[in-house]
Amino acid sequence: MKELSANELKKYIDPNLFNFETTETIKPLEGLIGQERAKESMEFGLKIKQKGYNIFITGLTGTGKSSFAVSSVNKIASLEKVPDDWVYVFNFEKPSQPIAINLRPGDGKRFKNDMRDFVEQLQRQVPKAFNSKSYDLQKNEIVKKFQDRKNELIQELNELAKNFGFVLKETKTGIVSIPVIDGKQISNEEYEQLEDEKRKEIETKAANFEEKALQIWKDIQNIDKEARDAIHELDNNIGLLAVGHLIDDLREKYSNYNSVMKYLDSVQRDILENLDNFRSDDDEDSQFPFIMKRSKKDIFKKYSVNLFVDNSHTNGAPVVVEYNPNYNNVLGSIEYESDFGVAITDFTKIKAGALHKANGGYLILQAKDVLTYPYVWDALKRTLKTDKIAIENVTSSYGLLSISSLKPEPIELNVKVILIGTPYLYYILYNYDDDFKKLFKVKVDFNDVMELNDENISKMASFIKKHCIEDKLRPFHNTGVAKVIEYSTRISEDQNKLTTQFNDIVEILYESNIWAEIDESEVVMAKHVEKAIKEKIKRVNMIEEKYIDYFKDGIFLIDVEGEKVGIVNGLSVIDLGDYQFGKPSRITVTTYPGEEGVVNIERETKMSGHIHDKGVMIITGFIGNRYALDFPLTLSARICFEQLYEGVEGDSASSTELYGLLSSLSDIPIRQEIAVTGSVNQFGVIQPVGGVTHKIEGFYKLCKVKGLTGRQGVIIPEQNAINLVLDDEVIDACKSGKFHIYTVKTIDEGMEILTGEKMSVINEKVKSKLKSFYDILTRDKESSNKERNV
Repeated sequence: MKELSANELKKYIDPNLFNFETTETIKPLEGLIGQERAKESMEFGLKIKQKGYNIFITGLTGTGKSSFAVSSVNKIASLEKVPDDWVYVFNFEKPSQPIAINLRPGDGKRFKNDMRDFVEQLQRQVPKAFNSKSYDLQKNEIVKKFQDRKNELIQELNELAKNFGFVLKETKTGIVSIPVIDGKQISNEEYEQLEDEKRKEIETKAANFEEKALQIWKDIQNIDKEARDAIHELDNNIGLLAVGHLIDDLREKYSNYNSVMKYLDSVQRDILENLDNFRSDDDEDSQFPFIMKRSKKDIFKKYSVNLFVDNSHTNGAPVVVEYNPNYNNVLGSIEYESDFGVAITDFTKIKAGALHKANGGYLILQAKDVLTYPYVWDALKRTLKTDKIAIENVTSSYGLLSISSLKPEPIELNVKVILIGTPYLYYILYNYDDDFKKLFKVKVDFNDVMELNDENISKMASFIKKHCIEDKLRPFHNTGVAKVIEYSTRISEDQNKLTTQFNDIVEILYESNIWAEIDESEVVMAKHVEKAIKEKIKRVNMIEEKYIDYFKDGIFLIDVEGEKVGIVNGLSVIDLGDYQFGKPSRITVTTYPGEEGVVNIERETKMSGHIHDKGVMIITGFIGNRYALDFPLTLSARICFEQLYEGVEGDSASSTELYGLLSSLSDIPIRQEIAVTGSVNQFGVIQPVGGVTHKIEGFYKLCKVKGLTGRQGVIIPEQNAINLVLDDEVIDACKSGKFHIYTVKTIDEGMEILTGEKMSVINEKVKSKLKSFYDILTRDKESSNKERNV
């Protein structure tokens, strides 16, 4: 049992420890403070390149995980080689399956530009070649050659027809033979009026003519085919003359890429098969010239190149931080455009996702966001397992809606994914997702505190300097730095630790700077930091002030003076998320003869949590072990948190409840000016609890509004002394003797403070009371048995 001195109630940082007056004269921080374990894990995770060694960075919000991830990855990525560019090109054999080609960094952009220039030259040179006099002469020569042969056969056919008594005439339906009688062509009507014998004679001649003319017709058709083939060969030769040297230039430039060479072969073959697309020059005469121009543009689009991933300006391996990881942003997408009300697409509308952009490097994602967006987590895992990135519509890949679309060739994946999330998310995924532990084998665990030592104190000062530079803040005086570090110990709730939740520290730096500005001070002093802390609390502590008013006005019944049997003041913490504060509670205990044991009223009303229930059961173990070794424990007790409306959890009130039970059993009153917190085991040893700083301050504020008497105080577990980082007002009250803080190791020490009695006296009275309960129940049972026997 010990009363703590004022010097033991918080960690004081002496400004004289610093070798500077203001942060203006010190160097800014480089790197991270107090996360050596995380640094070593991150370095290991970044060095190992085997499959499955992706990284999950976990820790509380505000500990600097994201900035650490980016800086660590950028540092190692800058030393690695730049990955290839990726392009998508048209697949001439399977148009719905665009081909992926990888090229050295910068060659992707050059290839795209070269193909664009190639198409522009085609559009100029091919029409020019076909409009030349040389082409016209060669074509006319071919036409004349075959036309002469054809004319000879037609003349032969005419002579044959004449010999059989026919003349050939060209009609809309083709060439027909017309009978000639007496040198005159006869009409159908005249033919029908002929005698049957004459008609039969003509029909016989017609049959004989057709039989002999058939071979001549075949020869004419062969000549036409030969003419077309000759012209087609001429066109190919002219086209190849116009295209060949352009293709050869590209082949020479990209001779190291087999995939490009194969693609260029396909381009040349397609151009020669579709020369008419380049020769057409009648857009102006078209009834719908804008349609013709768009159609021609679409025809030439298949020779363009979709520069999918461009690393021409990348230094080292790429580092991609995706802040909006929806499905398309991570896995890539195929975009559509409306064409007269119809959604159309092509290979140029394939867009890269974060995985493609980070390929060959690193991708940093927030785990919560990845899990929030539909389908992203499953798709990310599938991609990491297969080492291939397939681009497809999410509706099609999950069978939600089948639509006709492209199926781009998948790209080989080589990326290290860094997920950033809370410990809760990490353990949920680790325990309930079998793939997670196979894919994310490196855990980088951020601690929420670090040791309070000279090195870290110096680094904290450099941390402040860094933000003064980056955020254009006033320099901090060494007294201001000392106050910031003291505030850091308060957040950590440990006199020997500093918090690593730097976001909270940065907020105080910003706000202290504003108060210094208002004060027209050139530097931030200790008073400005204190003002920032108080004002920050004032903005969020409205509910605490309402509780204090309820106590002051007697709405919440609790005494801070006098003595009462079976009533003890307990302490709890209310956590609102942005603010925590201590709330005193009156705990009452009643005892009487019975066999129900210790009954937790909160449990009976379903307002008690499992841990609190356990604490009450431990009390029964303590009572039985200490007082009921000579006779059975026959006790009925009721424990209640008075005016409790929000439920109770935790075992920090178990010692308080035991104090009340012992008071009720011994009939010894408890000092109401003392509040208690602490857990207890079955042997009466007091165990540490959380939130002691807030609990003490909560009871102090209650005593302050009701009037400090000099006898008020709080009992806490001895182990929690190191966790005290109290407000200066509470410390001043302790220093002047108006408030007291005691530490205890056992329930006995606490009872002696609360009652002013020796524990031996209390034990004797408790045991006597329990023995009387046993005697009463035994006597009642014997009397009941006699009545039944009678």
